[in-house]
Amino acid sequence: QVRLVQSGGGLVHPGGSLRLSCAASGSSLVINAMTWYRQAPGKDRDLVAFITSGGMTNYADSVKGRFTISGDNAKNTVYLQMNSLKPEDTAVYYCNAAIVVGEGMSPRDFWGQGTQVTVSS
Repeated sequence: QVRLVQSGGGLVHPGGSLRLSCAASGSSLVINAMTWYRQAPGKDRDLVAFITSGGMTNYADSVKGRFTISGDNAKNTVYLQMNSLKPEDTAVYYCNAAIVVGEGMSPRDFWGQGTQVTVSS
């Protein structure tokens, strides 16, 4: 079965940086896209950034210019470099991957376990 394993969260001061990673494990994976979401307490889960297997990226307006998403197709891994962090970036960050796991199958969504990012003085 496909698993997404996240790492890289933690506590940082405003203006600091963190780098998140998300690695997909499993056999015969065909990943169409990987996406970062975040969810603050009492809030909806919002899209932060995504990247396709072809390298196309997009960002939420709130993080544009501060965050950078990148991927390594050979390693089935996606990264989120977060710079100039603000308190409003505090949330649990989740990795999502749209993955084809069998011949003739449609892509399915898989989720990482989530990692806490806290930005506080």
